[in-house]
Amino acid sequence: MSHLLRTEHLCLRSCQMSDLDAVHQLWNEADVRRFLFDDRQISIEEAKSFIETSVVSFASHGYRIWLFFEHQSDQVAGFSGLLHSLQGSPSLIFGTRPQLWGKGYAKEAALSILRYTFDVLELERVEADVDEPNKASIRVLETLGMSRTRRAIVNERPLLYYKIQNWRRQESTNLPAT
Repeated sequence: MSHLLRTEHLCLRSCQMSDLDAVHQLWNEADVRRFLFDDRQISIEEAKSFIETSVVSFASHGYRIWLFFEHQSDQVAGFSGLLHSLQGSPSLIFGTRPQLWGKGYAKEAALSILRYTFDVLELERVEADVDEPNKASIRVLETLGMSRTRRAIVNERPLLYYKIQNWRRQESTNLPAT
């Protein structure tokens, strides 16, 4: 079953195994994998494993990876969603096809995921981590109302950690409408 979310410019649908080739190609684009996979190409088996984990996460927790598309297009424009974390709160991820950068799609898709997460699933908190040099993604997280909680070095790379909670308070004061 494919679950749909809609925004002003995008249609989001749950990522399925039938999306494997498109997702593998997107995740291996140099500008996408630079921060997503520490600049290494992933195998088709790794991409398949991420999708399988996402499907299981949806069945268990109600959240997963979603693909987004510009309205009237069937080409994957990017992805956004939540990854399950053993520490408790799910972790927000997102990425946009480099040819579409600067259109606000990452923020629009991630905001749709947050609204789904807090309004439908009624979760209390979402976290995110981002490579410190990834200024565009940091802007997205901060625009969404996420607060930086700490900095760490992981695999010799500086990471920043963010969180958002108290969604109703955040939504009414910080978040832009879509």
